[in-house]
Order: sequence, then structure tokens, then C-alpha cells
Amino acid sequence: MAASLILEGMNHSPTPLRLHRETVRPEWIDYNGHMNVAYYLLAFDHATDAVLDHFGIGKAYAEGEGRSMFAVEAHLTYAREVTEGDGLTFASLVLGADAKRLHLFHEMRHEEDGFLAATAEFVLVHVDLAERRSVPLAPEAAERLVHAAAEHAVLPVPPQAGRSVGLRAPKGA
Repeated sequence: MAASLILEGMNHSPTPLRLHRETVRPEWIDYNGHMNVAYYLLAFDHATDAVLDHFGIGKAYAEGEGRSMFAVEAHLTYAREVTEGDGLTFASLVLGADAKRLHLFHEMRHEEDGFLAATAEFVLVHVDLAERRSVPLAPEAAERLVHAAAEHAVLPVPPQAGRSVGLRAPKGA
């Protein structure tokens, strides 16, 4: 499988996975004139699908094996708005993996200007589609993910990773 060959042959500095690009569609624009929040999640979901396909646990795997990865947690941050027709590129990191779970982080950048538009962080769990419960990944798939997580562990952790949602008390309060 290509994913295992890519990972086994890595003797260079690790880099984020760059597997997906997207263009902001007209129907994704809201009444504020920029991409609606729902479509950020959709674009990040497409980037997640690209990562899962890369590791051999995407759509073809779900259809062929009756198992799939389900998102159980997601966190999005927004840095700068994007508008209709903007090209978007995605960089993805495997922040963690074990026998059943995958922790992914994506960065969305404006393709032409390079600015950070948004980030997304996901935790996914491996599920048997017939039983609708979590089950371990095949050992080879788990190994590929754990190896990628180890490769990416030497990279700086994005400041948006692991953040919580909430209001902070104003200074002096």
C-alpha cells in the first residue's frame, strides 16, 4: 500500500500531510459575505477523508471491510475569513493514534495569499458498522497511524491544538 511505503521510507524531516485542496463554492457564502461556519466543517471533513484514504481507512475501506472512522469530537478555530472562489489548502498532522482512536489536526490556508484561515482538531474512533461500536483497527493500519504520530510528534504542536471553549474573566475582575 502506498501509505506504508511512504511512511517506511521516511528518512527526512517530517512534514505535515498535504493531501487536500478545496475552492470556496458560491453556495457556501452566507449573508455576511464570507464562508459560513457549516462549510468550514465540511471542508475540514473533506481533508479528514483525504487523510483516512491516505492511510487506507477511508471510503473504500468502509465499503469493503464494514468498518470506519467516526468523529467523536471536533474543535474549529477561525483566524481570517475566506470568500467565494478562494482556493484553500490543507496541512494535516497526526497528533496521536492508538488501537482504536485517531487525533487529527488540520490547518486551512488561503491558497494564493498563504494566510491561516482556520484550524480544526478531530478525535475519531474506529467502529464496526454492523455492530455500531468501537473495535480495534487492523494491526497494520494502527501501526501506520502510530508511526505517523511519532513522525509528527517532533514538529511544533499548533497553538490551537488542545484548546478549550469558554469565556475568560476580564483582566482586573
